[in-house]
Amino acid sequence: MNDQVKNRLKQISETWDKWTKARWAKGLRITSGVFWNLAILVLIVFLVGGAFVGSVGAGYFASLVDQEPLRKEKEMRSSILSYEETSELYFSDNVYLGKVRADLQRRETKLSEVSPFVLDAVYATEDEYFEVHNGVVPKAIFRGLFQDVTNSDSQTGGSTLTQQLIKNQILTNEVSYERKAKEILLALRLEKFMEKDELLEAYLNIIPYGRNAAGENIAGIETASEGIFNVKAKDLNLPQAAFIAGIPQAPFAHTPFTKEGLKDADGLKPGIDRMLTVLYRMKETNYITEKEYNAAIAYDIKKDFRSAEKSTSERYPDLNAELERQAIAIISVLLAEKDGIDPERLEEENKLKVKYEMLAEQKMRVNGYRIHSTIDKKLYDTHQKVKNEFESYGFTTKEERTNKDGETKLVDVPVQVGSILMENSTGRILSFIAGRDYNTEKLNHATQGFRPNGSTMKPLVGYGPAIEYGVIGAGSPVVDVKLDGFMAGPILYKPGNFLANQELGIIPARQALATSQNLAAVRLYDSIKDRKPTTFLEKMNFSKVTDGTYANPSTVLGTVDVSVQENTNAYATIANAGQYVPSYMIEKIEDADGNVVFQHKSKAVPVYSPQTAYILTDMLRDVLSVGTGTKAKSMLKFSSDFAAKTGTTNEAHDVWFMGYNPSITLGVWLGYDKQKTLIDHTGRYPQPGARVNMLWAKLMNASYDVNPKMIDPNIEFKAPKGVVSRSFCAISGMAPSAECSRAGLVTSDLFNGNTFVPTRVDDSFVSSSYVMIKDKRYRALPTTPSEFVTAGGVGVNEDFIKRMFGRMNGDPSKLFPNNSRFANRVVSEDTFKADGAAPQPVTATLSGQKLTWTNSASYDVVGYRVFSRTGGNNVLLTSIKEAGGNSYQVSGPGEYFVVAVDITGVQSSGSNVAKIETPEPEPTPEPKPEPKPEPKPEPKPEKPKPPVVTPPVVTPPVGTPPPVVTPPGDGE
Repeated sequence: MNDQVKNRLKQISETWDKWTKARWAKGLRITSGVFWNLAILVLIVFLVGGAFVGSVGAGYFASLVDQEPLRKEKEMRSSILSYEETSELYFSDNVYLGKVRADLQRRETKLSEVSPFVLDAVYATEDEYFEVHNGVVPKAIFRGLFQDVTNSDSQTGGSTLTQQLIKNQILTNEVSYERKAKEILLALRLEKFMEKDELLEAYLNIIPYGRNAAGENIAGIETASEGIFNVKAKDLNLPQAAFIAGIPQAPFAHTPFTKEGLKDADGLKPGIDRMLTVLYRMKETNYITEKEYNAAIAYDIKKDFRSAEKSTSERYPDLNAELERQAIAIISVLLAEKDGIDPERLEEENKLKVKYEMLAEQKMRVNGYRIHSTIDKKLYDTHQKVKNEFESYGFTTKEERTNKDGETKLVDVPVQVGSILMENSTGRILSFIAGRDYNTEKLNHATQGFRPNGSTMKPLVGYGPAIEYGVIGAGSPVVDVKLDGFMAGPILYKPGNFLANQELGIIPARQALATSQNLAAVRLYDSIKDRKPTTFLEKMNFSKVTDGTYANPSTVLGTVDVSVQENTNAYATIANAGQYVPSYMIEKIEDADGNVVFQHKSKAVPVYSPQTAYILTDMLRDVLSVGTGTKAKSMLKFSSDFAAKTGTTNEAHDVWFMGYNPSITLGVWLGYDKQKTLIDHTGRYPQPGARVNMLWAKLMNASYDVNPKMIDPNIEFKAPKGVVSRSFCAISGMAPSAECSRAGLVTSDLFNGNTFVPTRVDDSFVSSSYVMIKDKRYRALPTTPSEFVTAGGVGVNEDFIKRMFGRMNGDPSKLFPNNSRFANRVVSEDTFKADGAAPQPVTATLSGQKLTWTNSASYDVVGYRVFSRTGGNNVLLTSIKEAGGNSYQVSGPGEYFVVAVDITGVQSSGSNVAKIETPEPEPTPEPKPEPKPEPKPEPKPEKPKPPVVTPPVVTPPVGTPPPVVTPPGDGE
């Protein structure tokens, strides 16, 4: 075997030698040598050129990244993971409201909460080698570079998921080789610091996905899943996952929505085509089977798209804006405290406040806060429905307004509304109405609109403090009589009641509050003004109250600007036994990780004592039963222990209704944005006060339908220890005297036993006789004729009048006017100052047998005397009091005249004579002669006698000289 091998090798060797010695072999050898040398040369040139090019490329690459700092792991991780996340708003009880307004909507999610279909789709279309590469894929980079250099129509891209993260989170979207070089360098570095799952999770949270069903810009897989298909990212099926995974290549071309809503068929086609491409890539890379692929491409993805809908800011514009505003205020304080700045400085230094509010707004929108409010969704929705359906606001007027483009247009100016419903014990705002239409007027009239609160101020700064100071009890007498006025700045202010000529005199405080008497409130306030009762308002955080507000007596009539929130909170304070618990709308704020960064906490501030608060409540119950709130009570569908107060400002520019029970308080305001009267002279709408009564009742009824247990609790206000009932003299408020008892003027009502009960015995009464002059009562003088005097009553002394009027004077005769409950029993100590001259004469007229006469021009006339003139004598027929009417029925023919009598007993000269002539007797006709028998002589007719007028017997008053009458014409 070995010999055979040797022989074979020998033959081969001989053959080779024979060939090499041949001539042709020699030439071949020379040619191959040349080619070999050339190949070696080319290889050397290629290697040298490649090294050169590589060196140049490396140098160029180095120059591109020369200015890029060496980023540390902490810095890079922070940049990658600090993507913006849209903050969210919640109703009470964790009911989702929506996202805050932001340029980009995004909600973070964990990789474990994402459907596997999404991950596979992303791998198949965005980064096939994600699991194995170290940040970049060289082949893809060179492919992209070649396509860029050659300006190829096919641009496949060369960025890995890691590179896309770098571009979006650290660098910019700038198209340049420098940015690309930095991207490659940083991607290689980032892969050393972060795990693949971390990178993929970050990518899925930052990538943009076009728009959602509300037309908002969105980013992040969870936001896209909910915004496009209304499902969680973990629940996406294969076609849905493929559709979403295909969007990032061209977000606004592939998204199914525009700002206006769902695209039409042509608009949806690019996105659906991209979905089919993603599905094909998934099949080609073996992420799905042929069967799954065929089922997916046959799936009708259109049916899964959400219907176009409004964004949170469109569905709840007022609520969204208000919660954002309040959240910004809270976060600005948190940021200031974090920087070591006292939050009080924010209120004192406006620039500092603006700075932190700007920072807070930015963080509020993009830091992923969860903002939990106190607003009850059902109550809020119901209140908006009532607002929209209410038809009695009043006239919508027109007004010229200039827009930002300088165009002047006529716009609607409706009657606006603001309301707050809050829980008394906690201060939680359960619902509010900000206005008629956010698109018409963005001002929140419930929280940010400030208007005078009219008579709703009376209990807060007038009656409440007066009870607390021990000045009055619930039924103590107050004076409703006009005053000369007082200076309100440079203006002389003369308050009056709603009915301008109304003066009720002395009335119980309870009545004055129930019927909202302005004169009584101003006089009561003046009696306590020096104690600065506005401190009660300051304790309840009325923001427009200043140090000098207390000095203006009109403060009690509601001339201070307040918000509906402030006013409602004040009445909730009364309902809460006098304890002020600040109203609030933000319950808590959580950061993106669920940590509570703010939790509302409040501390009750004592304002009124429990005794005063209860007495006020008891008085305000009367507003609904006999006062200005009866319309509202008549409309309520349920019975609860309500108390209330209404308010109307000058010329009915504003109307208010504040009503509460032991559980909740509802405050409502109506008015135009620019103050103008609400009064409708056409009769189309009810009076302004009736309108606000009606709206308050409708809102309360609707609230009851939503939550009857809260709105109508099975409890009533209970009088605390210290509230006592005491008897007192009704006209003075002092302890009853024997005279007061005999006059039947003893009454009883509630008092704060800790501050005041009547102990001083009344000393107001004197015996009294009076006369009436122009519907006013005056004490009779000793010379006043008795026939004009009403005797046997009781009167009050001068000290009583001074005590009741206080520093503000008035007409004492008005203390007990004819419509007063005391009119038949009491006369004020008011002496009429006569002019000392005889009264002016009157003019008499006869119509048939009715004698009438004009009023005397003199102001001190107490009555008139009617005389007849018979046989030269003047006979007094009657005396008629000034208030008894200017007429007298005479008995028959004769001459009559009238004289006026003043309070001193002096008579005027006689009026003209009014005469009834005596009729002439009619002649008696002659009788016809009779033939038989002979006629007897006819008797002579007798002359008729004039009628005898018997004047009434008038007994002159004792001590009064008999009247001396100068008949008309005498002495002329």
